Amino acid sequence: MEKHSPVFEFDFLVIGSGMAGLIFALDACRKGRVAIITKRELGDSNTQYAQGGIAAVTSTDDTFDLHVQDTLKAGAGLCREEAVRMLVEGGPGAIEFLTDLGTRFTRADASPTSPLDLHREGGHSKRRVVHTEDLTGQEIERALIQCVRGEERISLFEYHTAIDLVLQSKIEGKTREKERVAGAFVLDSKVGLVKTFLAPATFLAAGGCGKVYLYTSNPDVASGDGIAMAYRAGARIANMEFMQFHPTCLYHPGLKSFLITEAVRGEGAALRLIGGARFMEKYHPMADLAPRDVVARAIDTEMKKRGDEFVYLDATRIGAEKVKEKFPNIFRTLQANGVDMTKDLIPVVPAAHYICGGIDVDLWGRSSLSGLYAGGENACTGVHGANRLASNSLLEAVVFSRRAAQKAIEEWEPVRVKVARPWSAGNAVDSDEQVVITQNWDEVRRVMWNYVGILRSNKRLMRAQRRVKLFKDEIKEYYRDFNVTSDLIELRNIATCADLIIESAMQRHESRGLHHNMDFPQMDAAPKETFILSKVG
Repeated sequence: MEKHSPVFEFDFLVIGSGMAGLIFALDACRKGRVAIITKRELGDSNTQYAQGGIAAVTSTDDTFDLHVQDTLKAGAGLCREEAVRMLVEGGPGAIEFLTDLGTRFTRADASPTSPLDLHREGGHSKRRVVHTEDLTGQEIERALIQCVRGEERISLFEYHTAIDLVLQSKIEGKTREKERVAGAFVLDSKVGLVKTFLAPATFLAAGGCGKVYLYTSNPDVASGDGIAMAYRAGARIANMEFMQFHPTCLYHPGLKSFLITEAVRGEGAALRLIGGARFMEKYHPMADLAPRDVVARAIDTEMKKRGDEFVYLDATRIGAEKVKEKFPNIFRTLQANGVDMTKDLIPVVPAAHYICGGIDVDLWGRSSLSGLYAGGENACTGVHGANRLASNSLLEAVVFSRRAAQKAIEEWEPVRVKVARPWSAGNAVDSDEQVVITQNWDEVRRVMWNYVGILRSNKRLMRAQRRVKLFKDEIKEYYRDFNVTSDLIELRNIATCADLIIESAMQRHESRGLHHNMDFPQMDAAPKETFILSKVG
């Protein structure tokens, strides 16, 4: 590897190629040149795997107030109401925006002018989930990628892994009164070269951190890179204890991380124990349509109480014709793996799905660091509170990423940065011990699953904290001694996010939303957010 990195300068730097990053780039390119950094191919993101859809008020029997109240109720007192209203009221415009970009949403009939077909999911009082069959995220990503590839002022850097944010004081070698983010150090994974990308505005849209856990619905890219980089740079991080576990991830040796969307339950599917008995009625008045945290906790409780490895989702009651019409991809995928969901019960388990916390941002996507904006799952806008209402996340990615782009354009000004301290590999050498990375990767995720999962306790959290500290020390030593690789960067970020989740969970002496501590089973009367600010150095 070269000792010093080449420097690339752009007007805007976007890290991540999911829905939030691509939308920001499409708006920002009206102002100047945009670089999109993505560590795999452009379409590799959580967006690609979103089955459900986008929650938006588009029917006459629905209202903004109902959507707001559903969101606030799910968020268990921690939602920022102003952000929620902004989200909900931006719903119709978001659907129109995506449609204009070429997204093909499912409609009531074959006519392109017919009403949108709407699903209902857990926690929603009305049918309001706009979708494209059961492949909504894939269709949105397709349309966005097509638009991005057609923009001359957007440069794409695939197989480039962001390592750390560039702080102006660090790269200039002098103290500044107020710290500013000026870009990022990035590994070109194909050639093993670290590059320096500089820009007056950096937008972090690197996705969630589901890979912190042993079992997750997330793809391999979801290693918490954006959150970890922002934390190391000194940005404020919020509400990391609230990890949402999707209740119904397929339990099957032949399929990895395959979700059964909540919309299946919205159409009438029911959860059953292995013996066939239904059980959700004793956990919530909405039974199988209860919010995700309630359903996931109920499944986890029943599995541990009975010693079972899974429960069943019974979709046979929906009817074969309706199943094939509404969930064609799920039907085909399950059938190819020996499960006919029109006749067979589907074995399911909860899996880590969505982090409700992240980089603390204001209503314009601005972080606590100058020059740094964030959106999508790695940002905490306050919309989700202590628990995300189903299908609000894709809507958030549209509404708040567009607001961030608007503010970044308004605040944009050239920043002259003299690179006095470029990236240097120092005395690092190539590693011949890949097993160290593999072992730590597995151990961190197993510790998080066993001790910081759906049900927590003080003793479990303390055990996890001790073990993760040891892992972080080992990783730090390894990071110092050997040249960086994508695997090492991801492992470092997973350990950082694990530590943040544990620290946040230990600060919360109550049970609220997605955080359930058996030693503090009650909810406090006064809800408080959890903030962590790193010490830069």
